[in-house]
Amino acid sequence: MLRSFSLVRSTVVSASVFALFAVFTFGDARVASAAVRLPRVFGSGMVLQRDATVPVWGWGDVGEKVTVEIAGEKQSTSVGADGRWRVDLSPKPAGGPFELKINATNKIVLSDVLFGDVWICAGQSNMGFSLRRAKDAETEIATANYPNLRFLTVPAKSATEPQTDFNATWETCSPKTARDFSAVAYFFGRRLRETIQVPVGLLEVSWGGASCEAWIEPRLLLEHPELSGLASPARLEKTPENQRAGALRNGMLEPLKPFAIKGVVWYQGEANAGRAWQYRLLFPTLVESWRQDWEQGDFPFYFVQLANFMAPRPQPGNSSWAELREAQSQAARQLRNVGRAVAIDVGETADVHPKDKKPVGERLALLALARTYGVDVVCAGPEFRSMKIDGNRAVLTFDNTDGGLKIGANAQCDDAELRGFAVAGADRKFYWAKAKIDGETVVVSAPEVERPVAVRYAWADNPICNLTNGAGLPASPFRSDVWPGVTVDAR
Repeated sequence: MLRSFSLVRSTVVSASVFALFAVFTFGDARVASAAVRLPRVFGSGMVLQRDATVPVWGWGDVGEKVTVEIAGEKQSTSVGADGRWRVDLSPKPAGGPFELKINATNKIVLSDVLFGDVWICAGQSNMGFSLRRAKDAETEIATANYPNLRFLTVPAKSATEPQTDFNATWETCSPKTARDFSAVAYFFGRRLRETIQVPVGLLEVSWGGASCEAWIEPRLLLEHPELSGLASPARLEKTPENQRAGALRNGMLEPLKPFAIKGVVWYQGEANAGRAWQYRLLFPTLVESWRQDWEQGDFPFYFVQLANFMAPRPQPGNSSWAELREAQSQAARQLRNVGRAVAIDVGETADVHPKDKKPVGERLALLALARTYGVDVVCAGPEFRSMKIDGNRAVLTFDNTDGGLKIGANAQCDDAELRGFAVAGADRKFYWAKAKIDGETVVVSAPEVERPVAVRYAWADNPICNLTNGAGLPASPFRSDVWPGVTVDAR
């Protein structure tokens, strides 16, 4: 039976060791400086990845024998010349609680350890946005009592060199602990746990205003001619510390490696909107970088497409935020095991941090449930497939029309008219279009355009749009043209 225990880290060290070495504080216990120790990603109350090889590692005196025990398995190794040791535990099914025991000159016992699914929840401030700041916070916090949902928040830190550890501890989800945890990560993890009925561990790794390149191995940037400038010495010198290439990867991601995970959920892009065209290459490079780091193959990587933000514009036109969303969508189409959660209907005009985080977290969970766990749920809204010109009309077809195309609810347009479409002729000037659902298609036209050449939908910083499918999931913004955007030369 699964149950929760308070954090316990006990260490037993011989008196002779205390006599020979200075004493320092590590975790909750006082141990000798020569004692074998673990990184803080390991702790009482943690979740280890089920059904996968689980690396356990740490530090100690060269040559010291280390034995690791859990759930009936015992493995031994010795500390290497670099002062590190590691064992790889065999796959275990979901369950617990167990004790993880490290036996060396000293003894470490971690209690209340569960096997379940571990997800990294990363990005910038909208991922870090806490539950206490979210919509309906009082009610959500009061009911956040889930003993088998665990989380750890990695402290914000940038670094020029890879770090090996941080100061944080695992927590069990309760009203007291959930209030300051990531709202998006909480709603994502809660939905997973409720559906798959196994323990869920969440590792939050976020920094407000962080650029995408700050999370990427600089070597990979230097290998791309179009991205190499981001990691050049001249660029690094003039870039704020938390946006420098590799700075957050070094400070916050490196200490987690190679902790076994199920996948990643990602909410970032606002900081790169001014360089949206570059993001077409930058974002896939990030995914490639993390997958190389973990050496677990093409693990699931699900992201939030940027929400609507800023004042709606009276006329259709270009938009850097629309171009960033397009770059995100391209990654979802081109990369294996990458999925997009659309958030074009939950943003706020005057706040880049929308408070309605529940649908965002749950849409990420729907992607994971459908694509990773094989649950029969609709996980995506309508996605543009093709366009056919019929006189002065453009006829659009879509994928993911589960339950049929619908006019969805939207606070910015509460009427029954389909909104968000614009058409252009050969002159490339866009006009708002009259749009109508016709079976599995949408037919659009505008009196100013005799023969449409291109159609765009929700192509704005803060578009007024309301196309959904029968499951109520919003259509992703799109354009049928490939005309150069406003960020094509931004570097």
